[in-house]
Amino acid sequence: MLSLHAARKSFGAVRALVDGSIDLYPGEVHALLGENGAGKSTMVKILAGVHRPDGGEVLIDGRPVVLSDPAAARDAGIAIIYQEPNLFPDLSVAENVFMGRQPLRSGRRIDTSAMHDQVEAVLERLGVRLDPGRISRGLSIADQQIVEIAKALTLRARVIVMDEPTAALSAVEVDRLFRVVSALRADGAAVMFISHRLEEVFSLCQRVTVMRDGRHVVTKSIGELTVDEIVRAMVGRELVQRDVVTRAETGKTVLRVERLSREGAFTDVTFEVRAGEIVALAGLVGAGRSEVACTIFGIDRRDAGSVTVAGRVLKSGSPNDAMAAGVGFVPEDRRQQGLVMSMSIERNIALASLGRLRRHGIVLRAVERSFAADWGARLHLKYGRLSNAASTLSGGNQQKVVLAKWLSREPQVLIVDEPTRGIDIGTKAEVHRLLVELADSGVAILMISSELPEVLRLADRILVMREGRLVADFTGAEATEELVVGAATGQPSGARR
Repeated sequence: MLSLHAARKSFGAVRALVDGSIDLYPGEVHALLGENGAGKSTMVKILAGVHRPDGGEVLIDGRPVVLSDPAAARDAGIAIIYQEPNLFPDLSVAENVFMGRQPLRSGRRIDTSAMHDQVEAVLERLGVRLDPGRISRGLSIADQQIVEIAKALTLRARVIVMDEPTAALSAVEVDRLFRVVSALRADGAAVMFISHRLEEVFSLCQRVTVMRDGRHVVTKSIGELTVDEIVRAMVGRELVQRDVVTRAETGKTVLRVERLSREGAFTDVTFEVRAGEIVALAGLVGAGRSEVACTIFGIDRRDAGSVTVAGRVLKSGSPNDAMAAGVGFVPEDRRQQGLVMSMSIERNIALASLGRLRRHGIVLRAVERSFAADWGARLHLKYGRLSNAASTLSGGNQQKVVLAKWLSREPQVLIVDEPTRGIDIGTKAEVHRLLVELADSGVAILMISSELPEVLRLADRILVMREGRLVADFTGAEATEELVVGAATGQPSGARR
């Protein structure tokens, strides 16, 4: 149905795509894999009509086409479902689906009834319950993606590209999305699925294409590949797997959280983290984990309880006090909360350390650049120029900038919320290594992650939250996926408290 052959694209001196090639067939889910910076996003933007390739061609049904702009891509039957959909929040689901092409009654007035009926039929076809008249503000990411898929179907899209669609979804939402994708496939759509979660690829996709450094590496059916073979193709090397052994020797208690509560978010949360210890907060999306982290750091005010760092009681709602006590915070949403995307890479790295870099009230650019270059080298940051905006970096390198910003302050306590969300396997391994090294050096780490293999591999202790309360506490040695999931979902698990 759709082929991209030998596509090339450069941005100045940067060759983002050297050989972008993929064939998408009707009734098939085709995975596109690669590390951040491999060229996947550039390929997606070429198919979306956002970028025009410098070379190569796009074929639809064997005929060359020029996707000069997004409208041309839409007319060609190509729809893109992004990781974070862009809906008009004050319009209804149906209005978002039909934005710019609403059915008219008597030639002049919008036929709201017909619009709702069509959307309802599409949602029923997808097996999804969602009110077409509901205002879009407050919809979950999962429901927003469903709205985008409904829009694609009403446009009669034959090729649907899903770019990291499960990154922000809970396990239940992922299952629903997979059922929707299976329905699309059964209807004859060609689906391109981009994900860093290989278990999803093996459960959903029929073929796999791997990109590396802007080049096509391999395309095979899923039955011809193993996880190790895909990883080798993606990174071009063997990944050294380290089984993290629970550290028997930990230091004094550095972070103590006692009976912490915030109305509507969580209640009576008590735990501690020792120097040299990695403690993970596990649980389903919406269990209150991120809210606890934001309250500890002072972004949100607490209604009750206390937070103590190395014997110092932190003020409620004061990130400055938390920073002064030696707390660093890597937030879940790096683009919105962790970085100033329009600001330079060097300024983002130095942002939390300006007080230490200032001389007579002035931060010299040379000092800031040297500081950023040093941390960029330590974290193996890949960039063009340090003066480039943070928005020019891949997702994994953006995460490294956020880490560099906080590690440069030499924190006693580091809170990391979804530290590897949306980053590739190679960078994920580097982040894991970094967290272990920090713990080995005596930093107390509180980690929030929705990826159970990551939690089980890294954590010395696992605290499970459900509906705003701590419900289980496991050592790393005794924890299993079954125990953690059982505690998170309220099923009998033998969890100890």
